[in-house]
Formats: sequence, structure tokens, C-alpha cells
Amino acid sequence: MFLPWRQLNRGGREAQGLDCETVSCCVASFRSVGGTVILTDRFSLPVSTNSHAARDEYVLGCDLLLARYPGATEAFDSAVAADPNFALAHTARALVRQLNSDMPAARGSMATSTALGEKLLEREASHIACLGRFLSGPPDVALAVIRPHLTTWPRDAMLLTTCAHTGGLIGATGRPGRERDLLAFLDSIAPEYGDDWWFTSHHAMALSESGQFDAARAKIERPLAQNPNNAWGAHTYAHLGYESGERDAARAWLSAWLATCPRDGLGFGHLSWHQALFELAADNVGKSFRLYLERFVLGVNRGPALSTFIDTVSFLWRAELAGCPRDTEAWSAMHEFGHKMFPNPGNAMADWHMALTDAVTGDTATLETRAQQIDDLAQAGRYGPGDTVPSLSRGFAAFLRQDYDAAVAAIEPVVTQIERIGGSRAQRDLVEFTLLKACANAGRPGDTRRLIAARRPGPPASPVAGLPALH
Repeated sequence: MFLPWRQLNRGGREAQGLDCETVSCCVASFRSVGGTVILTDRFSLPVSTNSHAARDEYVLGCDLLLARYPGATEAFDSAVAADPNFALAHTARALVRQLNSDMPAARGSMATSTALGEKLLEREASHIACLGRFLSGPPDVALAVIRPHLTTWPRDAMLLTTCAHTGGLIGATGRPGRERDLLAFLDSIAPEYGDDWWFTSHHAMALSESGQFDAARAKIERPLAQNPNNAWGAHTYAHLGYESGERDAARAWLSAWLATCPRDGLGFGHLSWHQALFELAADNVGKSFRLYLERFVLGVNRGPALSTFIDTVSFLWRAELAGCPRDTEAWSAMHEFGHKMFPNPGNAMADWHMALTDAVTGDTATLETRAQQIDDLAQAGRYGPGDTVPSLSRGFAAFLRQDYDAAVAAIEPVVTQIERIGGSRAQRDLVEFTLLKACANAGRPGDTRRLIAARRPGPPASPVAGLPALH
């Protein structure tokens, strides 16, 4: 059941028969220091504004952004209108604009907050500096300043959100063991958050990605009950169902959840991608394509540009591996969109999906140029995943020219260190499925069986045409 967020946070509890613990969060308050009232956010951190209205709108916007629920932009705009000198509200505006793929506006908001930051409390000044580094990158440099900040102020959730999930800064480092690193980091900070709905959703996700399904399942139910508008909780539930092999139960639950979810939320398109994958794996091809066309295709998806790009490319390729015909117009559109939004290498998730798009559309010259650029960055120590993405790029190119043995030779070494290319295990399965298909097409049943036997326990059989007899 989705409730209007302002109703949840502004007097709607009594009307709905709900108490504060049942819904989204605890309430922001204030401190009195030497007779001076200092307003705080809902994580008890002081904020430099004397306007209760500005503080309330900021807190509301933060919760909306943390939940990937619509309305954060409007809330932060209201906070700035109530107090134009409220630096943290401008910083939050920068973050939401970055998520909405409007980098010029994000940089403008960041410049405003920086200009206002001279007389702020130490935590706020550090927060602004850290978020500025997050927006300018690269991930390892941003993480190097954000993690010490979070050691000092662990309840700074708006900074923690930059690295608390699989697609965040820890996940983008390209380092081996990043999944263990993320879980250990969240384990260490968990006592600071108690059973907060937002944090617990991420903690459960990290447990699920580490194969600790029972622990993840025990954690995820409460945040979903606390806040029915919690898209991160729904995201964790979808991943847990995928990883644990409980496809049908997760598919039914997610279908019901999405039926009432606002379509302009940042997470709606990506969660619909999860639903489409469930349907594709269940051989409901028609329904999976309806979800794609109605919910997350380019021009419909309201999520961030990166999510729109990788979800569409991933779905189109998985559908082909499952035996569906190629949609050349859709691939051409993604080729144009990808090169417009990610013209230069640097983001590994974008890079290997760009490589697949270039390979499918026959743009092998651009694919090789980008692979060489990434090789150069890796040699200079400026590309965390090293040579994994160039190897994968050349494997995709070999697959598309039907040189399946060459594809296997290029892709299989990447699978042994696949964690480094970024994303969740569900997202990275595209690589394993491509390798399985290459082995099958190359007439290597022994290798195909070996790869299937080595696949992590939990997820169901791969939805790749020509493999059922080998499972």
C-alpha cells in the first residue's frame, strides 16, 4: 500500500491509524545549546538554518531521495525558497540533479552550496566538500575522502547513500573483494542506525549479495513494513528472490508492489527490469517485453541515465540469449543514447554495456578504440577494474562475429574476477550467460557443463536457449 509521503510525515499518521514506528522514520527535532536552538535532521545531526520550514522540507526531501520516491526535487526547492542561504539544501539539490542526469544543474547547485559554506559547522563543511568530490570523481578519490567523514559522522545518511549500495562508490572501485568490503563497512556502521528502514534495506542487500540469504531475509521484512514507499527495500527483496532461487514468490510480490508504485520514482524503471527478468526466466516472453516497452524502455524510463542505459541493453541482450529475435532499431537507439551520455570511458558499468552495444550494432572500430583507451587508463593506474573490461569488450566483439572460441578465450578469464566490473550479481550474470552461449555455439558441451557446475548456488537455471539439456 502506497501512501502519499507528505501524509506519512505530516499529520497523516492519525488519519491512517499508523504510529511513527509503522511508517517511514523518526521525526526531526532540535537541540538547545547555551539557550540557542539548533535544528537537527532526523538522524540528529545539526543543520545550519533557523527556518523550521526549510529544515522540514530538507528532511522530507532527504527521505524521499533515500527511498527513491518522487518529490525530492520539489522538497529541496521548497527548502531553498524558505531559506536561500541553507547550504545543505543546495547540496541535496546537487545530488538529486546528478541522479536525474542533469550535471550542469548539479554543478550549479554545488557551487552555490560551496559559496555558502564558509561559516558552517565542521560536519556540514565536510559534507559539502565530500559531495563535491563525489560529483567530480573518480570513485576511488571520492571514497578516500567520504569514508573518513563517515567514520566521524556515521549518521550522515546523505553521504552514506553514495557508497551503501552495490552501484555506489565501494562497488565502483573495481577492487577484488569489494562485496566483502561493502558488507564489512555496513556491519561496522549498523549499530549507529538501529532498525532504520533505509539503512537496513541496504544492509540486507549486502548480506544477500554475499550469499547470506537467511540473514538478509530476517532483515528485509521490517523496513518494508515500516515504510511501504521504500523502493530500496523492494530492490533488496527482488535481489534476494533472484539469488535464493525463489523466483516465483519474488515475481508475485514485486508485481503487486509495482502495481501501486508511482512511475516517476527513480527506482521504478530498474525494479520493472527486475520484474521483466523474472518473467523472461519463467518463459513469459510476451509479458517481459510488455514490461520493457511500458516501463523502462528509452523515453519511458524516468530513472537515471546510467540505469536506463544498462537496464535496456541488458534486457535486449538477455532476450536474444533466450532465443528472441534482435530488435535492430532498439539497439541503434541505445547506441546513440550511450555515446551521447557516456562519450568517454571511466564508469565500468557503462563501459562494458557500451562495448556490448557497439558489438551488436557492428561499431567495432569504436569498441576497439574505447577498449584501448581503457587499457591506457588501467596501465596508468586510473581504472580500478584493470584489464577486465577491455577483455570483455573483445569477447563481445568475437561473439558477434561468431568466433565463439575467441569469445570464450576473452570472456572466461573475466568471469574469474567478475566482481571487479561493477554492479550486482544479477547484473553480472549477463557475462556468464554470454560465456555459456559461446561455449554451446562453439560445440564445447564439456566446458558448458563445467561452467554450469561452477555457477554459484541459489539462482535458477540460466535463461539461455540451447542449454536446458545441460542443466
